[in-house]
Amino acid sequence: MRLRTIDIPKQQMMTEDNVPVSVNGVIYFKVEEAVTAFTKVQDYEYAITNYAETALRDVIGGMPLDSVLAKRDQIGDKISEIVRKETSGWGLHVEHIKLQDVEVPDDLKRLMSRQAAAEREKRATIIKAEGDAMAAENLAKAAKVMATQPGALQLRTLQTIDGLGPTPSNTVIILPTDIVPIIQEFIKKKP
Repeated sequence: MRLRTIDIPKQQMMTEDNVPVSVNGVIYFKVEEAVTAFTKVQDYEYAITNYAETALRDVIGGMPLDSVLAKRDQIGDKISEIVRKETSGWGLHVEHIKLQDVEVPDDLKRLMSRQAAAEREKRATIIKAEGDAMAAENLAKAAKVMATQPGALQLRTLQTIDGLGPTPSNTVIILPTDIVPIIQEFIKKKP
């Protein structure tokens, strides 16, 4: 009457998208009616293991690799349901079936790792571009404010000079801000 476990041996199978995987698991079950379990089936442990292996192959074979890797609990639930239905008259009760390992070939692991790295790099590039766009918008807004406030540009210039620090290697040339339009006019008129 106690909960028992049986290993589902590791077996190689193909997913729906033709990727070879090796999968193993474990069956959790109880013998609820001992007489029925011993009289209806010659070796109920062997029989329930075979049903679980077959159900595992059927379920994995009907799913793409991404789903197999992401939905292990759901796969275990499906297999449990199938085995429960098939063994219902044997005096056994399947509590649950869990997948322990899903192994993919090494070359596929490397490809998946490269794909994940490329996805991370793509996200980082997008986030950086969005940050650059926001910075450009804020700089444009700041430039508009500085253009309308006569002392704003001088204040910003002083902040920049202060930010340079007191190192002797810095050489700062300060021009009056009202000379900028004169220089621009000079450049336009130059042939």
